[in-house]
Amino acid sequence: MFDPTTRLNHHIVKIRPSGIRRFFDMLDEMKDVVALTVGQPDFVTPWHIRDAGIRSLEEGKTYYTSNNGLLEMRQEIAAYQKRRFALEYDPKTEIIVTVGGSEAIDLAIRATVNPGDEIIVPEPCFVCYAPLVELAGGTPVPLPLKQENNFKLTAEELKSAITPRTKALVLAFPNNPTGACMTREELETLAEVLRETEVLVFSDEIYAELTYDYKHTSIASLPGMRERTVVIGGFSKAYAMTGWRLGYTLAPAVLTKQMAKIHQYGIMCAPTTSQYAAIEALRNGDEDIERMKAEYKARRNLIVERLRAIGLPCFLPEGAFYAFPYIGGFGLSSEEFCEKLLYEKHVAIVPGDAFGSCGEGFARLSYAYSVRHIEQAITRIGEFLKTL
Repeated sequence: MFDPTTRLNHHIVKIRPSGIRRFFDMLDEMKDVVALTVGQPDFVTPWHIRDAGIRSLEEGKTYYTSNNGLLEMRQEIAAYQKRRFALEYDPKTEIIVTVGGSEAIDLAIRATVNPGDEIIVPEPCFVCYAPLVELAGGTPVPLPLKQENNFKLTAEELKSAITPRTKALVLAFPNNPTGACMTREELETLAEVLRETEVLVFSDEIYAELTYDYKHTSIASLPGMRERTVVIGGFSKAYAMTGWRLGYTLAPAVLTKQMAKIHQYGIMCAPTTSQYAAIEALRNGDEDIERMKAEYKARRNLIVERLRAIGLPCFLPEGAFYAFPYIGGFGLSSEEFCEKLLYEKHVAIVPGDAFGSCGEGFARLSYAYSVRHIEQAITRIGEFLKTL
């Protein structure tokens, strides 16, 4: 009898499924769960953005776009990045519109990584980086970040991790899951190290608009860094457009040309309707960003205050919409803590080790939920802690 398991790609078989998804699957089996798991805004995409997508459908704009995206779309991305973050890219040769930020990350890795190349992945971090490096034949090198440094990457840590085999550094700030950010001055210390090497940078800036205490700086804007950096951006977080599946890459033409080949054969082009909606977001969505960001900041202050009040130490996140409290003082692993909380109090949060082994002892709570939802969850967590 034919056994399909003998035909599987051995790289795929070895990769561990996302720890986040495992908790999502557990939720399907339970009722009355208060979940703080999903990194998805609870806002509806602003009406004027939805209307632009609807209008494009009514006008019959349902055809393929060019592989790299509508030129009008790329021009608006370029104008937006220059206006907000002082980045300048040629819309014709240095920008690709992708199916979400996730595809953009995949393109950057696959276009540059050769078998045996090492990619430094500071952790805790979003779950996709290391598996995508492995799928490209590279070797992810975890670099643990420390709570005492507010989960920021230091120049000393970076320098100690670089070897002759290092091809690139993943830089993901504002960070998922910690909410950590890097100031311009802190990024400059990293740039000083990188300028002495041949190391590329994959700068995942999907949360760039959601910084609360100072303005986001892209490492690509620093002297000598643009030519070695692929910037990843998107619309999911800033404009509450997760389901529209739209992101982009910003990179020198020589890198963009190679990424475009992968995108061309694997994707063809990003969804046309989403591109027309995103053009409207870029042109007229600044007020939407500020409105949602103000609400997230209020929720951030609430959730950190409440977590500390019930006895869970928590770093004040400077960006994104996640809190990352320490839960390691109760004699349970992160997974044991989160499973016990789920089954006993019907509250779902994500164990910190889903974001790398150095996340053990922590948990991620998303505050992309209503204040009422957050209050209910923290009350139940407080009751749970009293039983431990």
